[in-house]
Amino acid sequence: MRGFYRAVKRFLDVTASFLGLVLLSPLLLAVSILIKIDSRGPVIFRQKRIGRNGKVFEIYKFRSMCVGAEKTGSGVYSGKGDARVTRIGKILRATSIDELPQLLNILKGEMSFVGPRPPLTYHPWKYEEYTDFQKRMFEVRPGITGWAQVNGRKDVEWHKRIELNVWYVDHMSLLLDIKIMFMTAFKVLTNADNENSGATVNKSTEPSNDAKVVKK
Repeated sequence: MRGFYRAVKRFLDVTASFLGLVLLSPLLLAVSILIKIDSRGPVIFRQKRIGRNGKVFEIYKFRSMCVGAEKTGSGVYSGKGDARVTRIGKILRATSIDELPQLLNILKGEMSFVGPRPPLTYHPWKYEEYTDFQKRMFEVRPGITGWAQVNGRKDVEWHKRIELNVWYVDHMSLLLDIKIMFMTAFKVLTNADNENSGATVNKSTEPSNDAKVVKK
């Protein structure tokens, strides 16, 4: 059953991402123009992330920060009031439109619509620093949205977020994916959990190998 699920999910990912790129092309073009007018720099922001089986790939986003923002401070978005975010970037982040270029990542097979969000290669940890339990979240393609995102998004500390991701890996199904998509749509439309508190768990804080998450 798991193999059938993966095949169906990949078919739906490819079909939906292709149609999305075609149907949303006017919006993608309009956003690209607004970004160029608003600030100097490229339209698309590329960043290395950890994907399935620990493989590093480049994630695509509409640029929402000034050029070189990732080299300032910790390089991590610090939430509401982050001075590095551009004027149009605030709107893109509030509506999650900045994530739309990831349809290309899905089409390329690097991501899925639903799955654990891919972490940075250096934050919160390098791949080799994750525990065996934590690495289980890399057994599937990362997603644009996931179980951790609809259960607190960025305001959830990293160790808890990882536990939620591993819970998804153990329980993933088409019905769960559909539920997550609907929950995501609701959160985007209501602008819920759309700001990052900046909370990050300390590297020494790790879940035990038998950590479990109870479905909400």
